[in-house]
This record gives sequence, C-alpha cells and structure tokens, in this order.
Amino acid sequence: MKTQFKHTYTLDDFTLWNNLKAGDEKAFSILFEKYYSDLVRYGNSLCSYDDKVQDCVQDVFTDIWVYRESLSASVIVKAYLLSSVRKRIGRLYKRDPFFKKGINIETTEFLFDFSIEQQLIDDEITAEKVLQLNMLINNLPSRQKEALYLRYHQQLTVEQIAEIMMVNYQSASNILFRGIQNLRKDWKENISIILILSSSFI
Repeated sequence: MKTQFKHTYTLDDFTLWNNLKAGDEKAFSILFEKYYSDLVRYGNSLCSYDDKVQDCVQDVFTDIWVYRESLSASVIVKAYLLSSVRKRIGRLYKRDPFFKKGINIETTEFLFDFSIEQQLIDDEITAEKVLQLNMLINNLPSRQKEALYLRYHQQLTVEQIAEIMMVNYQSASNILFRGIQNLRKDWKENISIILILSSSFI
C-alpha cells in the first residue's frame, strides 16, 4: 500500500493538505506515511518515552482529521506538523501524572544524536575530525542543538523555527547564531561547519 501511494499519488504538500481538508482520506494517509517517522524521531528528541511520543504523533494526526475543515489552507505542512508535535509533548509534560511536577519542554534536554553521514568520511583522519565535530554539536546547549536540527536537518526557515520553538524571529536567529559561533570557537579544522551542517544527518 505504501509503495502504491508513493508512485501513483505524488502531489505536493500544499495540494495534499487541501485535499485532506476536503475529506480526501488518501491524501491524509500519504501525509501520515510521509512524515510519521520524522515526527516520531523529532518527538523522541524531546521525550525519551517512545510509546508516549508515538501517541502524541498519532493524536496530532487524529486532530488534523477531526478538525480538518477549520484548518488554515496556507500552512507549511512540515513546519505545522513539527510544531504540533512539540506542543503536544509540551502539554504531555504538564498534564500527564507520569512526569515529575515542574518538568517542561523548554528545560528538557534535546536528545537527538547528530551523526554526519558516512559518505563524508573518506579516510581515517577525516573520520576522526568528523567524530570530533559530532561531539561538539551534541554538547551544545539543548535549544541551540534543537534549532540547528530544525534548520539543517529539517530545512526550515528561521521564521518557522521561531514558531515551533515559540519564540520571536530575533530570538530564533540568535539561538542559531550562538550555536554556529560556539562550534566555530571550538572547531579548528578546515572543513566548513556550514557545509557539514547543510549535508544530511542520519
């Protein structure tokens, strides 16, 4: 079924979203299949309990279907879904008695493990340098790490990152800038940080 959708119903996100709003179950299924894994991966970076993350992602899609007629027609689908999952997990921290009182999404550690793709590693020396850069990225403050993930892994704009992280544009820009500056401060090699960040992450 998944292969059939990918090959026979290849519409862009905007069209799929508006078809979904009109009640098209196939469009809904395609968007679910297209983004489910990415959303779970992002959710797992915000919450270490996989079953609860999967519940949050499924709840987001359930709400989208139930309230489809009232949704905006002009959303950027990926950014909207990431933002919805982040908000859902934030509510989970506040309301679920499973979590300790006082825990919130803004203070939790961003758990995504950055790892540069293997094709960038063409010899042992380069591999050692890349491992060092991975360590530097993963040791950044949590919000800087999350912002870099959204910018270079999810290819979102600063405006979209600001909306997802619930800050203004300038704050999102500052978080990204500080993350890059922290890497440049500690990274002494000739491999461009921006070039590596702009490549795909596993």
